[in-house]
Amino acid sequence: MMSDRKSRGSQGETPAPVIVRRSKKGGDHGAHHGGAWKIAYADFVTAMMAFFLLMWLLGSTSKYDKQGIEDYFNTPLSAMLGGNDSTAAARPSVVQGGGRDVSDTRPGDGKKSQIEPPATAAPTVSPADAARLQQLKAKLTALIEQSPTLKAFKDQIRISITNEGLRIEIVDSQNRPMFPSGSSKLQPYAVTILTQIGAALNDVENRVSIAGHTDAVMFAAGPEGYSNWELSSERANAARRALVAGGMHADKVLQVRGLADVLPLNSRVTDEPTNRRISILVLNKAAELAFFHDGGRTAIDDSVPASSAIPTVAGRLQPVSFTRRSP
Repeated sequence: MMSDRKSRGSQGETPAPVIVRRSKKGGDHGAHHGGAWKIAYADFVTAMMAFFLLMWLLGSTSKYDKQGIEDYFNTPLSAMLGGNDSTAAARPSVVQGGGRDVSDTRPGDGKKSQIEPPATAAPTVSPADAARLQQLKAKLTALIEQSPTLKAFKDQIRISITNEGLRIEIVDSQNRPMFPSGSSKLQPYAVTILTQIGAALNDVENRVSIAGHTDAVMFAAGPEGYSNWELSSERANAARRALVAGGMHADKVLQVRGLADVLPLNSRVTDEPTNRRISILVLNKAAELAFFHDGGRTAIDDSVPASSAIPTVAGRLQPVSFTRRSP
């Protein structure tokens, strides 16, 4: 009977399922969250290190350096982008700066404007002015070829057009210097060249700049302190007197200067004869305007001669006369 019961139970009942329980360990919990806490901790340590580094830098910085840093960060963004005060005021997000513009050399408050005024464009040479100087060059070249006196020295006369005007240079030759060594007295042939050129310069209204040049040989003769600077200046003035004696109007002279040996034609040879020269520059209007602009003027009055255009200080340099009183 028991065998019958077992056979019936095996035929009508299914076996119970087997359930396996697994417990989670601590390592699985760390793997679930990953290493994000390590990154956060590293960011925190980096921020603290940067903070303490900043504190150390501020502690070792002087008061003036701190002020400069503050002024730098207070500079309005509109000024950096080329805006003006009105555009900065229209945008409330822009912080108004209080720093002084370092590039502003004017005395007083540098906060008013931190924008440099636009640079004035360099004046250009007008076609009429260039044509006038070209005609003068052609006339001088023809004068040298037609005059027997000048033609004999044409290898010492150089004429060229530069960006400043028409340059006429009278240079020394090996056996025919314009001045005796160490002297500012013109040789007779040099006087002839300058006097004949002087009259031709009146054909144009352009003003003239005269420069004297020496070689690089040190000047040993003469009084103490006398150098190639004084010698070149005196030679330039001697050339000016010869040009005026030849008929050039004295008011045409705008500048007389001595340049010693700073602009040699041949810098490789110390005593090169061509380095000793007189340079006569007939200025174009653009160069003339730049000359007066550097002196504070912004325009040229062609009706006023050069002697009147330059402010005179002779009256202030007159010696004061004292009347002796009896005691």
